[in-house]
Amino acid sequence: MFSLLVFFVLPACDSIPERDPNTLDIALPTQWQSPALPRDQSVTDWLTTFNDHTLTSLIEDGLSHNFDLQAAAARVDAAKEQAVIAGAGRLPQLYFTPGYQRGKDALSSESGQFLALFNLSWELDVWGRIKASQQAVLEEAVAVSEDYHAARLSLAAGLAQVYFQWLEARLQAQVAAQSVKDRSVIVELVRGRFNKGLTRGLDLRLALTDLANAEAQSAQMYNEVQLLHKQLQTLVGRYPVEASTSASGAEAMASSLARDLPQPPVSLTAGLPSDLLNRRPDVISAFKRLQAADQRLASSEKALLPRVTLTAIGGTSSPALTEIIDPRAAAWNLAAGLSQPLFTGDRLQADIRLKQANVEDAYNQYQSVALNAFREVEQALAAESRLREQEQALREAVSQTEASRKLAVYSYRQGLIEILTLLDSYRSTLNAQSAHLAVQRQLLTNRISLYLALGGSV
Repeated sequence: MFSLLVFFVLPACDSIPERDPNTLDIALPTQWQSPALPRDQSVTDWLTTFNDHTLTSLIEDGLSHNFDLQAAAARVDAAKEQAVIAGAGRLPQLYFTPGYQRGKDALSSESGQFLALFNLSWELDVWGRIKASQQAVLEEAVAVSEDYHAARLSLAAGLAQVYFQWLEARLQAQVAAQSVKDRSVIVELVRGRFNKGLTRGLDLRLALTDLANAEAQSAQMYNEVQLLHKQLQTLVGRYPVEASTSASGAEAMASSLARDLPQPPVSLTAGLPSDLLNRRPDVISAFKRLQAADQRLASSEKALLPRVTLTAIGGTSSPALTEIIDPRAAAWNLAAGLSQPLFTGDRLQADIRLKQANVEDAYNQYQSVALNAFREVEQALAAESRLREQEQALREAVSQTEASRKLAVYSYRQGLIEILTLLDSYRSTLNAQSAHLAVQRQLLTNRISLYLALGGSV
């Protein structure tokens, strides 16, 4: 009878598929489609390429004290212990139950018995059902560990991006403050000419309006500095306080900050598209969850097979506590059992169909994560060259607007141009300087995004 049951059930239990992370439903190119950068620098240890000790210290602080990252690390520990729990079912389970019984017989005489009972149970994992379930949890633990590595990289990249945004905001605030000083000089120039009757009152009003707008823009930029400073403090696990009252944190590092935004390193090894599948943490995590889903499906299919269980019950009893350890008083009973599911209300079959759907879900999730990873790399590579072209053009624009502003001041003093032309030259200079700082920071942000997309380590 047992052999017949196995004969009919075994065909329902398919073997676990051999998964290859490079097997995708999309065709991978042999090279990245976007223009590649010169290849003499790896994405590993990318933080050192900026040569910014303040940034390095800030990220090290964040990796040690960020609460979200600590929570991710706790999830890794929990996943490891879950794997231990899942594997415990493959080992014998032994329980010791001491006790004491007291009763009265028909003659009304009372007696007591000390008990020392042992209970042993062990399911023999003949078909590997428990092993498959344990392996699923182990694969899930690896996925959670990769999630943690992804969280570390994401935190480091996010901190670096916010740090450069904060540097840009400080420089933007300096540019805006200088613009206020320049506009004040213009106001005094126009007021002097107005007092001498050389210009109209409208010119003075326009100059004062332009100064007020510059002061408002300056206040906005200083507010942006404060907001980014608080964001930095939060990311490194500190209470967000005003930059002017902070005795530690990013503001305390101000003396060591560079006066200009650094240029991103020119060279980078992007590698091959296929390399990304074995390097990027979120892609590895998605693949491990697919393998875990395969193992859970295998475990559910093997639940249809017979289970072989060994049980043993034994112990001693004695009215005297000192005699309870006498091995001659021990009694035991050993039994072997076989159970075969026959009718479970379609529960086991439904569980198999559920696990099959989970496998399909995990498979498509892996495809989606991998495809998104390729998109992020291609997007960052394509943006790199365009941003460099934009940065060069804006650098030239800054040079030209500064020259035209000086010429406009001279021409206005000579009465050769209107006040609107002079004010416009100052606005053009401010806009060009601000845009140049913004694109410099975008270059840095994009390079960090490229490191993140390539799965760089910290």
